[in-house]
Amino acid sequence: MSVMSGLSVSPVLFKAACPDCRCRFELTAGALRLAIGASRRTTFYSFTCPECGSAVRKPAGERIVELLTGGGVRTLRLHTTA
Repeated sequence: MSVMSGLSVSPVLFKAACPDCRCRFELTAGALRLAIGASRRTTFYSFTCPECGSAVRKPAGERIVELLTGGGVRTLRLHTTA
């Protein structure tokens, strides 16, 4: 929990689901990674399922990118070489 000027601030939680074990859970921004590529195919977010340990990668459209970056998820910008 972060404390700012005497006020407590709850961490942002994101709802997620694992396609392997089908568990649903909430993750903090620190548990997610966002990769922004040059196209929709190369823009995705990823996390490790806290239930089964599977590495999960899901596509991220514009709205998901906005929500994740606004919530403090670490972002990697992918660049292509010409």
